[in-house]
Amino acid sequence: MSLTEMSVNKCFGGKQGVYSHKSSATGTDMTFAVYEPPQAADGPVPVLWYLSGLTCTHENAMVKAGAQAIASQRGIMLVFPDTSPRGDDVPDDPDGAHDFGLGAGFYVNATEAPWNANYHMADYIAEELPALIAANFPADMARQGITGHSMGGHGALTIALRHPGRFKSVSAFSPIVSPMNCPWGHKALGGYIGDNRDDWRAYDACALIADAPERLPILVDQGDADNFLEEQLKSHLLREACDKVGHPLTLRMQPGYDHSYFFIASFMADHVTWHAEALI
Repeated sequence: MSLTEMSVNKCFGGKQGVYSHKSSATGTDMTFAVYEPPQAADGPVPVLWYLSGLTCTHENAMVKAGAQAIASQRGIMLVFPDTSPRGDDVPDDPDGAHDFGLGAGFYVNATEAPWNANYHMADYIAEELPALIAANFPADMARQGITGHSMGGHGALTIALRHPGRFKSVSAFSPIVSPMNCPWGHKALGGYIGDNRDDWRAYDACALIADAPERLPILVDQGDADNFLEEQLKSHLLREACDKVGHPLTLRMQPGYDHSYFFIASFMADHVTWHAEALI
């Protein structure tokens, strides 16, 4: 599981690196970023995964989220994966839409052709990349948290729910909480997985919460001025799903905030602190 170092910059006493490797899960070269806090020089540190949203690469959150300063203070390693496989031979939405294909892997394992050749982001995030991180970085894999934004919030919630016991903390910024009940989700799950809605449940946080064997507390921040809130994100469905089974949820509706990285940067310190308290 070799990797190539693309860049390393000193950052808040630690180092921000970007790396690439050949992925067996996606059949492509994949790029990801890792922030190592200064505490990592003395031994393994907890890991916080950040899963980005539609159209994003590893770079968006690395540059815009403002997570490194608080991660440096709390001794947390940050991992920023890409959102989908990339490359000239990787199939893309034929109309060039932003919500399917390149940049829109939805953190699922595709079963429908031609997507099933490369779009195995669930396995990549949950299996292949963690093994690579464990083998190459001073990461304490017994102390992991996961968060994400929008499509990445969907990824963070569903991956945590699908892997009980792995994560000690989970949070999300403006997540797609129920792709079974929104246009983005219908297109993605139908295209990648097929028309059987029973198969979609494995990638729907609200459906997974109903049968979750673990009641890991969830933190969600959602801007009430987010133009995707009513049609796509539907955070009220997460509240209803959690209330129905008693799953602990802190859902904070933030007045005046939208879907942008200005919103994420405004509350990133809260989320890193939430995770640090569970991980350290």
